[in-house]
Amino acid sequence: MSGPLEQEMRQLLTAAFAPTSLDVVNDSATHRGHTGDDGSGESHFTIFIESPQFAGVSRLQRQRLVNAALGDIPGNRVHAVAIKASAPGE
Repeated sequence: MSGPLEQEMRQLLTAAFAPTSLDVVNDSATHRGHTGDDGSGESHFTIFIESPQFAGVSRLQRQRLVNAALGDIPGNRVHAVAIKASAPGE
């Protein structure tokens, strides 16, 4: 079962990128007791996203686009978000 932050991230990314593939993985359990673990069970995530909007866009710019789409979630409401962004066929 996904938590409210995971669901919110899915909604934001779907609206921003119309992805051909999207997986938001909650990695919080593997970071339990580490720095940034706030006990909420939603502190660390990995995002795998594929969208035509990433074609011809650098890896750094893709990360910036995803972070911008997530608004105040990365760094404020979630301790860490790893992003694996690609265009179809990559």
